[in-house]
Amino acid sequence: MSTGDRQDSVLAVRLGAMGDIIHALPAVASFGKVTWVIEPRWLPLLEGNPSVARVVPLDRHTLDGIRHAWREVRRERFRIAVDFQGLIKSALVCVSARAQTVAGFAHPRESLAAFAYNLKFTPVSTHVVDHNLELARAAGACLTATVFALPPGRPEGNLPSGDFVLASPFAGWGSKQWPIENYSKLAARLPLVVNGPPGSEAALASVAGAHVHISGIAGLIDATRRAKFVVGVDSGPMHLAAALGKPGAALFGPTDPARNGPYGGTFHVLRDPDAVTSYKRGAVPDSSMRSISPDAVFDAIDRYSQHRTLLVS
Repeated sequence: MSTGDRQDSVLAVRLGAMGDIIHALPAVASFGKVTWVIEPRWLPLLEGNPSVARVVPLDRHTLDGIRHAWREVRRERFRIAVDFQGLIKSALVCVSARAQTVAGFAHPRESLAAFAYNLKFTPVSTHVVDHNLELARAAGACLTATVFALPPGRPEGNLPSGDFVLASPFAGWGSKQWPIENYSKLAARLPLVVNGPPGSEAALASVAGAHVHISGIAGLIDATRRAKFVVGVDSGPMHLAAALGKPGAALFGPTDPARNGPYGGTFHVLRDPDAVTSYKRGAVPDSSMRSISPDAVFDAIDRYSQHRTLLVS
């Protein structure tokens, strides 16, 4: 049967970013097979995914990229299109699919997106992963086990030969980051690897005593799989580690860990009890992030990681 003749196919739209794509993986898996529209930079997250029959890259920064994605989506006859993103641009991609059912959240991030949906769903659960699963079920998916199908990754750069703690200090908002100087205090007592993308070399070099690891997504996945413990903030690398079942400590401030926290029970959340869930974007760490001490992170490793030998002093 040719691509254009299939009548039972599903279009999933989640363009980015890393953590949000990871949070959509179990919902997508519940459909069996999908075509996924995604921004090109996140393609390594879907490498070898058994639930993704076809990937349509959408480069939203160029008109040619948008046109290409539009044409690719219209090549196939979709029965269901699901907008896991809730933006006008993602809703328009769903509309282009000419699907019988266009499903999305009743109260999306951009309210105008809801006009594209003929199936509007309001989740009753708390966590974003469960929101996506509920939306998928409402659209006709068969929910079974919660599966995060992630690729093995590939070695990039140099990593220590022995055990190490992995930290990815950066987040989409500066307000979600932990002060960079605190990682030096961790490195004084732990074999610490700090990971970041190309271009972050100078910032990571300021972490005294740490092993700097620069990589793309495939290298981050490989490093995360090899780490004995992960220290993260509310960012894609932390959600990656949680999805891989790694033990870790997640440092939270202005965002709600009940909604956006690590999923799966292998992480311990550290948060100031006086932190305000403001979702405030800012260029510098929120005061609630600054109030989390390195000693609290050491304690989390000691109590939760079962790798106490990582503490060297």
